Parts: sequence; C-alpha cells; structure tokens
Amino acid sequence: MVVCMESWFLSDKGSLGLYYGQGFRPDALPQNPKIEEILKPALFQGLENATKETKKGAYSKGDHSFRILKEIDPALVCATSPWAQRLVTVLKA
Repeated sequence: MVVCMESWFLSDKGSLGLYYGQGFRPDALPQNPKIEEILKPALFQGLENATKETKKGAYSKGDHSFRILKEIDPALVCATSPWAQRLVTVLKA
C-alpha cells in the first residue's frame, strides 16, 4: 500500500509538471517505479526539490495536494500502484 497519496503523483509526472509549470524539475523526484515502496521522507523531499523554483512554490499538502489529485490520470495511477488498482476494482464491484 502507498505510504501517502502523494505517491500517486509520481504516476503522472506529466500532469504534475503541467500543474507547476516553468521551473518544475521532474528529475528531482524519486525515480523508483514501484511508487508503493517510496518512503514518505524521500517523497516529500523530492516534491519540495522538484517544485521549489516554480511560481506556485514548493509543494504544500494543504495548498496543492487536492488540486494535483484532481489533475492526475487515474489510469496511470492504477498502472503503477497495485493497491490503487485494487481500490478501484473494489469500488466498482
């Protein structure tokens, strides 16, 4: 299971980049394709480093999280997160 919902953001770095715009640094994000294994400190540090030079500023759970969650592609999340796929399957049943 993912440590926190922000792990799902790594499934759709394209949408994350569109949200933050100029100055976004996707290379600063954790590169582990198994997003459910990324530890919370590494995830938040990566998000901060990737976003701190954007107009929106460094990632903030309160200011950015739900706006980003609305923008990311659920199919990409399910493709990279077995637990997200399981959640969707159970909810659809």
